[in-house]
Amino acid sequence: MSERLIHTRNIGIMAHIDAGKTTTTERILYYTGVNYRMGEVHEGTAVMDWMPQEQERGITITSAATTVLWNVDDDRYKINIIDTPGHVDFTVEVERSLRILDGGIVVFCAVGGVEPQSETVWRQADKYSVPRICYVNKMDRSGADFFRVVDEINDKLNAIPLVLQLPIGEEAAFTGIVDLVEEKAFVWEDEEGLVFEEYDIPVEMQSQVNEYRTKLIETVVEQDEDLMNRYFNDPESITVSDLKKVIRKATIELKLVPVLCGSSFKNKCVQPLLDAVVNYLPCPLDAKPMYGVDYSGNEVLIHPDENAPFSALAFKIQTDPFVGRLVFFRVYSGKFSAGSQFLNANTGKKERMSKILQMHANKQNPMSEILAGDIAAGVGFKEIKTGDTLCDPSHFVLLENIVFPEPVVRIAIEAKKQEDVDKLNVALAKMAEEDPTFSFGVDSETGQTIVCGMGELHLDVILDRLVREQGVECTKGRPQVAYKEAVTAVTTHRELYKKQSGGHGKFADIEFELGPADDGVVGLQFINDTKGGAIPAAFIPAIEKGFTSAMQNGVLLGFPVYSLKIRLLDGAFHEVDSDALSFEIAASIGFKAACKAAKPVILEPVMNVEIVSPADYIGDISSDLNQRRAQVTKMDSRGELQVLHAKVPLAEMFGYINSLRNVSSGRGTFSMEFSNYAIPPRSIMEEVIYKIKGYKVDF
Repeated sequence: MSERLIHTRNIGIMAHIDAGKTTTTERILYYTGVNYRMGEVHEGTAVMDWMPQEQERGITITSAATTVLWNVDDDRYKINIIDTPGHVDFTVEVERSLRILDGGIVVFCAVGGVEPQSETVWRQADKYSVPRICYVNKMDRSGADFFRVVDEINDKLNAIPLVLQLPIGEEAAFTGIVDLVEEKAFVWEDEEGLVFEEYDIPVEMQSQVNEYRTKLIETVVEQDEDLMNRYFNDPESITVSDLKKVIRKATIELKLVPVLCGSSFKNKCVQPLLDAVVNYLPCPLDAKPMYGVDYSGNEVLIHPDENAPFSALAFKIQTDPFVGRLVFFRVYSGKFSAGSQFLNANTGKKERMSKILQMHANKQNPMSEILAGDIAAGVGFKEIKTGDTLCDPSHFVLLENIVFPEPVVRIAIEAKKQEDVDKLNVALAKMAEEDPTFSFGVDSETGQTIVCGMGELHLDVILDRLVREQGVECTKGRPQVAYKEAVTAVTTHRELYKKQSGGHGKFADIEFELGPADDGVVGLQFINDTKGGAIPAAFIPAIEKGFTSAMQNGVLLGFPVYSLKIRLLDGAFHEVDSDALSFEIAASIGFKAACKAAKPVILEPVMNVEIVSPADYIGDISSDLNQRRAQVTKMDSRGELQVLHAKVPLAEMFGYINSLRNVSSGRGTFSMEFSNYAIPPRSIMEEVIYKIKGYKVDF
């Protein structure tokens, strides 16, 4: 077993916006000796927020990677860290980071608790089975409530929180923690947080400590039969080492979530957080098994062994003004040397990686080679995309790709100067390559360039980057909703595609049933129900391809069709004139005719909105939301504040921050994230179609 892998941790830091992720990362860099001064987000000096847009706005926009070393019990551990954004518009950065990480720290604000984006990143971590620990930050803030946050982790996230620390003091009087595992109190008296002292547990806390330590032990022993027997027979025989071992095992198996607390901004309790990363989060050998497929489609287990064939996943592309395209990748097996050749399993092409770089935010340190379990960036690629698999040319393996959410907001843009038109398209292509949730295209009717993203802030940052990084200034239109289309009825259609020419002609005959997809299905649900060889099997994939391509342009407004179910019933072919292209064209033509008969509708994105405000303004806020077609789902309290949860169409939320400030005297805040697509009322649908088409459509 590799000692190097045992002493490696690959973790992400994630949370709702303004919970303190980047501040926590900055403290980690300082206490591990990577930085010699602490960067501050509010001053624009945070090392991990290196983009000008991040420094100006005080938020994280792109995930940044770094590596630190930390000693625990005389052993030296290497911790690869990815600091991720908290704003919902940049959730793609969390998605792709979680795909390649072994563990995570989820940061919660001790005042805000479990907020909407906290729930989103938690679900993303569940999706990839990433073990995590919770860090309740900002314990020094007025209104901080550690135990309420613990309850919310249980109630809102459906997790079993295991409290490992109790806070000493509250709000401004917060000075340190009681470690329930080791039964020790630690107090930070040094302003920079470098020195902390061990004390006896405060007398006034002894009863509470006894209560929570008993809860901790009872919860832990339930996870291990041997430990439970010892607990019943001889409770004193259970050691700190026993507890840590079982807590680690239960955390990795996603059965428990250790909960710690601190105040990163006030430089308290970050060192025990690093200890917890080492003690409870998995190394690459403990992480869930990684599988791929070989040339024949057979499943292959990837061993985290530096002597195995090389395999890695590219999870992020970034354009650097000095070295060009940087590709971030995680190595799952084998080792790779700078200048060597690899196979891109997705394209089937061989490429060479001229340099391997260990990243520290936007700074680069050259490496001669990279081994299994590590994360780095490479230079020298010609053709690679986010989610591609890099492997040994003589040992093909294809790893599971990354699935990204679709954009929900679009705006029209045009270059201010005529000479920048071509430059704009090149720049947008670079942006789309870096960010899979950003796309662009040309409206076939108006000729305008349309850019699509996850929200107004997302597109604002894209346009800002166009000016700063590419030197292209643009004018932009008003934000528009990226609608989808769907059908609401089932119809049967027969399409005969026949074309005669001097030589071989074209012939394809298909009959199919088109209707709404089954619940939960996104995209095309294609079922081949033909019998007796009515259509040769070789042509079936072409028919499916024709339908899939046609779905990119719906029949109402040309928006993509969100989901569709097509059953291929029958057909005919010609021995000479039929080919795959003929059947693909027949499917595309037939799709348009059938969709018109299947009662097409528009789907609009609906957002989960959370509004936090003093109780005095909730009535006015609710009235304003009702005018926005909102559906209030829940109301609860957060300390002295009221929290209103609602589902609101995205079309009604543009510029909402100004309305909220007006009705709440500037004291209300809100956050939102995508929930689902839904059919709007008929009057809204007619209005949308009229705005886009300029005339009424009978549907």
